[in-house]
Amino acid sequence: MSSDPGADERRARRAELRRRQVRRRRATGAALLVAVAGIGIWAAATLASGGSAERSADSSTPVTLTTTDATTALPPTTATTVTSTAATTPDLAAHSVTIAWVGDTVVASKYGMPPDGGRRSMAPVVGPLRGADLAFGNLEETLSALPESKCGSSPNCFAFQAPPSMAKLMPAAGFDIMNLANNHADDFGTAGERSTERALRAAGVRWTGRPRQITILRRNGLRVAFLGFAPYKWASRLEQIGVAKALVRKAVSQADLVVVAMHAGAEGSGATHVPQGTETFLGENRGDSRRFAHAVIDAGADLVVGSGPHVIRGLERYHGRLIAYSLGNFVGYKNFGTGGTLSLSGILSVQLRGDGAFAGGTWTSLRLDGNALPHADSSNASARLVAQLSREDFGAAAPRIASDGAIKL
Repeated sequence: MSSDPGADERRARRAELRRRQVRRRRATGAALLVAVAGIGIWAAATLASGGSAERSADSSTPVTLTTTDATTALPPTTATTVTSTAATTPDLAAHSVTIAWVGDTVVASKYGMPPDGGRRSMAPVVGPLRGADLAFGNLEETLSALPESKCGSSPNCFAFQAPPSMAKLMPAAGFDIMNLANNHADDFGTAGERSTERALRAAGVRWTGRPRQITILRRNGLRVAFLGFAPYKWASRLEQIGVAKALVRKAVSQADLVVVAMHAGAEGSGATHVPQGTETFLGENRGDSRRFAHAVIDAGADLVVGSGPHVIRGLERYHGRLIAYSLGNFVGYKNFGTGGTLSLSGILSVQLRGDGAFAGGTWTSLRLDGNALPHADSSNASARLVAQLSREDFGAAAPRIASDGAIKL
């Protein structure tokens, strides 16, 4: 029994949202069946009256609905199609999807262009990404070739951009979608943002995190909505909790599963713990990670994943859902500091059932070399660290993380 007096109300609201989805889909399926039946009756009547046996494609092919989200058009070659063949809705719990998440990703920048155009930068660790149904990462730079950044002549400012052609490294590594809600997404202004989107689109990779953006992908018969939040005007706003909850509720009404990425928290080797309250860094409001994560789960999110601190933070169980507060840095050739906790990283893989229930998880331990390129770590140092941090920060709400990275709620 939950000690939270509002837990039952949240579960009831979530169940009602799911029931509404089922009713809408049944109504849609019934309407399609009626339309198909009408076509069949028309065809039979025409044949009975001596009409031609040849028919248009409409009467001989399945009805196909092409779906895109309202804010981000799919590349023409990767449009998701849904073929309606029955008026019934399958049991969501009978379906599942595995989602992989990694932290801060910089494929190249002025601080370092990796050898061989970056083609081998992620090669040692792509197994869990390619093995997932949907691989998600935080792209902490622009894909552009622009001369003017936000920094101007300031020596204490960092702006990251990689050539747009390097977008192809993302699908090669296994990524399906990238989060653009972070502090470096606007390093080269609106022109850099649009260039990044064009490059990802050309590579066949989706993105999320722009203001009010909901990006929906379909796998294994499930619609999975991805949202990204950060405390910046070019992103869905993490610090505006009420607005964030409303956007998540909208996503719940459109999809079977909702995954939320948050770019939040202070940075550096001393930022491994998740504090209570709002964090600041270099004078910026970096959000209240705990409050935000709990709020979006209350609104219906099924998984919350984090980035930003450049170090690993703990995992928390909240109302049966998993929160991963930070996965550290994933890749950043000569771009990120290394050593100690800054070199520890991971890949989080989570299996969710279609009703949102956690069905299993794995933490794959990585270690960054001196150039901030990732390698598998057989010592499982980051799995041990995340288990320790989870216990210290969340006590009884910490998931069980085995030494091999297996996660149980």
